[in-house]
Amino acid sequence: MNFTVLTAEFVSENNTFKKGLTELQDFAVDTLAIGDAAIALRADANTELAGFLDVARQSGWTVIHAISALASPAGPVSRLAYDHIAGVICRAVADRVGRLDGILLSLHGAQVTEFCEDGEGELLGRIRAITGPDLPIAVTLDLHANATREMAERAQIWTSYKTYPHIDMRACGRQAARMLDDAMAGRTRPVTLRRAVPMMDEANAGRSDAGPMVALYDQARAQEAEPGILCVSLNSGFSDADIEQMGPAVFVTHDRATPGAEARAAAIADGHARAIWDARFSCQNTFLEVDEAVRIAQGFDAARGPLVIADYADNPGSGAYGDATNLLQAMLAGGLGNAVFAPLIDPDAAAELHRHKVGDTVTLALGGKNDPAFGGGPLHLEGQILCLSDGAYRGDGPMMGGLTRTYGATAVFRVQGIDILIVTEREQMLDRQQLYAFGIDPTARSVLALKSMQHFRAAFEPIAGRVIVCDSGALSTPKMARRPYRRVRRPIWPLDAETTF
Repeated sequence: MNFTVLTAEFVSENNTFKKGLTELQDFAVDTLAIGDAAIALRADANTELAGFLDVARQSGWTVIHAISALASPAGPVSRLAYDHIAGVICRAVADRVGRLDGILLSLHGAQVTEFCEDGEGELLGRIRAITGPDLPIAVTLDLHANATREMAERAQIWTSYKTYPHIDMRACGRQAARMLDDAMAGRTRPVTLRRAVPMMDEANAGRSDAGPMVALYDQARAQEAEPGILCVSLNSGFSDADIEQMGPAVFVTHDRATPGAEARAAAIADGHARAIWDARFSCQNTFLEVDEAVRIAQGFDAARGPLVIADYADNPGSGAYGDATNLLQAMLAGGLGNAVFAPLIDPDAAAELHRHKVGDTVTLALGGKNDPAFGGGPLHLEGQILCLSDGAYRGDGPMMGGLTRTYGATAVFRVQGIDILIVTEREQMLDRQQLYAFGIDPTARSVLALKSMQHFRAAFEPIAGRVIVCDSGALSTPKMARRPYRRVRRPIWPLDAETTF
């Protein structure tokens, strides 16, 4: 049928412990585009919007795309930025009241603003004030969503990624769109129930490549084939957002028109919630101190591929500053050669290097400028400039294939055998093109120190001789007790050992 569907993407993941706000300019650096311009940027890549449009073409929909707004993880979204983007979406809805058959949204699930804890629930509340309660709304979420009660109440259809590293964005978009098509056609009457778990992060941080969640994701996929069970979403939570409803939550979207589906959905949700709780002590990562990681690197034989050291705690993808220096300092002190450290987010250092030319020897203060208490202070280093760039690259890996990004002013700075990728804009290491574009061949190096928790694995694990994980003491340290939580509900595990479920 020729349904009319409004689509939009509004994606940010917000670390409440990070200084500063996510402003409109931060969205513009990543993606901030209206209508057809947004479609041109994102419809031929691994994105939820591409999945929406796949189903729209197959089903003969008329699609009105309001906006694509995506920003790298950082501090809470400013009121100005939020109201601007939400305003574009809500005006598009209001202009078509009575003429829309459904709404399809790509959100994150861990959006915090400077004025509310639940940016997604707030957006849906504003939309519902325009449409009323009955218009079908379908939403996709990142796996690392703090999936709230208000979200489940304000949209009927939900689906979250089932991969970490996230490689199923387009598939997730297709699944949401198919469920919306069924709802608009009257083939289903969807609703979503929620079960929360009193934990700060899902078992094994929600990894889909190892650990207990692998079997649970497989089970969720199988359950979606049962009568009346439309989608089972295992939301991992995002513990860098200090909000009341932070933590893992299971969403089960089911068909009210199917006899027995509600009871079965409740049983599925309860079963997954219990399994996540029971696996709370599971962790596949061994978090090494920086000196131990360097000792391993000193004795590593890279004949089968480089040693990858994940700078887990300074992951820009969870809102960390990306400028922690503890690991780099240990690598320099340990005399590591033929090594890479990437990326180090330091706009001042990048600007200073761009005042020179390739080949120059320069001395400057590097990194550690945002909060030296988390991950180390500035290092005063002398090195040689190997590359100067505007920072543009186009991904070709499992996560970023087809997407163009920019680091802004970028330099490769060699210090004592370590090539440091110094960038202006925030992004974690997701794709090998983030090195190749700046003259670094990762397959030819002995050590790759990458600022990322888990997403790096999709592109870099296939070329690695070994992967180890380091806690550099930066803002996203796995030692959660180091953060001053005030708003999260208590008791909650692991902050409170007495927590029960």
